Amino acid sequence: MQILSIVQWHHFAYMIISVAMLGFGAAGTVLSLSRTWLLKHSEIMVPVLMMVSGLSMSFVVGWSQSSFTRFDSYLVFADYRQAGKLLLTYLLFFTPFFFGALAIGILFVQYVASISKIYFADLFGSGMGGLFALVLTWIYLPQQLPAIISILPIIAGIIILPGRSKSRALIIILSFLVILWQLAHPPQLIPSQYKDISKTLLLPEAKVTIQKSSPYGFVQTVTSPVLRYAPGLSLTAQNTARVKAAAFVNGDWFGPITSWKKEDSSFILDYTTSALPYVMRKRNKVLVLRTSTGIDVAHAVSHDVESITTTEPNSVVLSLLKKELALASDSLLYQPKVMSQRMEPRTFLMMDTARYDLIVLPMTGTFGGSSGLYALQEQAIMTREAFQEMWLRLNENGVISITSWMDYPLRNPLKVLATMVEVLYNSGIKNPRAHLAAIRSWGTITFVLTKSPVTVTEVANIRKFCDDMMFDPAILPGLKAEERSSYNQLQDERFFRYIDQILSENRKAFYDEYDFNIKPATDNKPFFSQFLRWENLNRLSHFFGTRSIPFFEVGYFLVLVTLVQIAIVSFVLILLPLFKLGWSGKNKFSILLYFSGIGLGYMFVEIVLIQHFILYFGNPVYAASAVLTSLLIFSGLGSNVSARFIGSKKDSYLLFVLIALLLLIDAFVLMPLLQNTIHVSLPIKLVIVLLLMGPLAFLMGMPFPSGLSLVSKSNPEAIPWAWGVNGCISVISTALATILSIELGFNWVLFLAALAYCLPVIGLSWF
Repeated sequence: MQILSIVQWHHFAYMIISVAMLGFGAAGTVLSLSRTWLLKHSEIMVPVLMMVSGLSMSFVVGWSQSSFTRFDSYLVFADYRQAGKLLLTYLLFFTPFFFGALAIGILFVQYVASISKIYFADLFGSGMGGLFALVLTWIYLPQQLPAIISILPIIAGIIILPGRSKSRALIIILSFLVILWQLAHPPQLIPSQYKDISKTLLLPEAKVTIQKSSPYGFVQTVTSPVLRYAPGLSLTAQNTARVKAAAFVNGDWFGPITSWKKEDSSFILDYTTSALPYVMRKRNKVLVLRTSTGIDVAHAVSHDVESITTTEPNSVVLSLLKKELALASDSLLYQPKVMSQRMEPRTFLMMDTARYDLIVLPMTGTFGGSSGLYALQEQAIMTREAFQEMWLRLNENGVISITSWMDYPLRNPLKVLATMVEVLYNSGIKNPRAHLAAIRSWGTITFVLTKSPVTVTEVANIRKFCDDMMFDPAILPGLKAEERSSYNQLQDERFFRYIDQILSENRKAFYDEYDFNIKPATDNKPFFSQFLRWENLNRLSHFFGTRSIPFFEVGYFLVLVTLVQIAIVSFVLILLPLFKLGWSGKNKFSILLYFSGIGLGYMFVEIVLIQHFILYFGNPVYAASAVLTSLLIFSGLGSNVSARFIGSKKDSYLLFVLIALLLLIDAFVLMPLLQNTIHVSLPIKLVIVLLLMGPLAFLMGMPFPSGLSLVSKSNPEAIPWAWGVNGCISVISTALATILSIELGFNWVLFLAALAYCLPVIGLSWF
């Protein structure tokens, strides 16, 4: 996942989960077709497959970076050969999972009488492996990790490798020589040519000065004598927008490292629209929601505010700012007035009780447009509920400020404004114009949401600032139409009409009519950057051209491509054995329903729970670790005791009813419960997670081994096919869960997970 985030973008995480499950599904297919031969030669095949799995782990990353295989997300829809390379990448990453799963599958079939214990060991190892991988990311670079991890399956194969001591010793020596060679010569990761770091490294004398690996991502800093940072800089600015360095996480822009001291002349952001809240009036208490590299914090310090609270979940970046980059940033985080919190901004908001004069959000959008690369990114700080919480944290004269890049077609600025307007209406304010101000440069627009109506003095200060900087007011009490484009004219003047419609009482009709989704994001659907509306695709195609459409929402379309490609492969793998085994008799359809249902339900639950706990822990790394580890280990425990509790169909019916009931309860009470306990310490949160997830995961671990036991009694030849069905459906459900979360929301995915667990009940009734 991390490697694909570095060379491409974060949304390929879903692809890796699908590819992993595809390996298990394909292994089930091969085992179905060659069951007799594989079991006959299991003594040698199991250790060989394990070792081949390990060796392939160490090689596939390098192969995926070769010119023949390497694909580029941006080019998939412009050059259809890239879609073939994408499929080839699937197959490369598929190989270690396939060989490893085939070894596990042989053991499942061979020792089906002890399936509950073997499945427990499998899940327990998976849970502990997740924690182990996190530890390794602190120690090794991402490209070194596959070779390190490959040692584990190789050791597993060596333990049970038959043969004489000399041959065993030779195999062991050769295997570890290969691993050592891979460690000494790790593959070079080649980021997409469209990644931010790729473009920055094209600058004269640009070089990477710092590299840090961690679960938070691969952090790099780049220096160049011509490096500049000028987001929508005023045309009147005389200062050079020079920065000391630039930071990138997984190759994506994270922020500039710059000086802030007064002797360095005026701060560069004073010549951008981001200065709007400081222009209006003096601010004393400031909250910066996401420290990044500290530029918004430095901006506040340069204005002599009394106190600054800032939040940043990436501990590696915070450490760099306090150590290696302290000199370059003028020891910014050591300033007495700056208090830094290491957690997700939204989590801090939910725990905080202080009030502020100014709350600053991170800049949204991307210069030139993001092509929808962030459509799948959950942005909890940009939801309607998040803005409502910020509103409650404001002093009487406090403001919320956010700057957005101007994009075309217009999406980001309109959605920001829509979110602010909805907060005002929800707070009982019927005249939103009195509480909003916005100014625009050639490339950016800054919105300010005020707790009290904008005063006459503030209006005068804003007008003077716009005249001095050659900016244009977009929203301001008493604003005339001709004032909106005095200095920076737009080719498409409809932007101002759109603003007026959002500010009107008929705004919801405009949301429905607009070509893109600009309705405010919510906690249930926190995908702020998802603008695609399927019903308008034909109209957009007619206006912009068919080949342009994918570039509005590249991230979303790539998940769809992933789903289609991998679904075709998966269904082939499910149906292929039936040409030999046949559909008739022996409960084939019942097996399909049973194992499809538990595969679909389990993966839906996993994806949604990770998202829910990101807010709770204030850190995506802790959230993923807590969910995956507890889910797998408790499921393993459930598997271990399943043989004692599930002895009949009646017991199985009761089990599925309990699982569905718990999922329905979670859909209604999980988020409120987490919000009410978000202030407790980390150890207590871990206990709460175990109490919440333990019973559900324990029950969810029972159906698979009990189902295989049932199949072994009526049709033992179908065991590998049943396992393959479960794996293949799990492949589809990962990408499908993502799409359903975007379109319907997380709660609906939990409802559908509960419904999926009803399918095995139907299957059982036909056994």
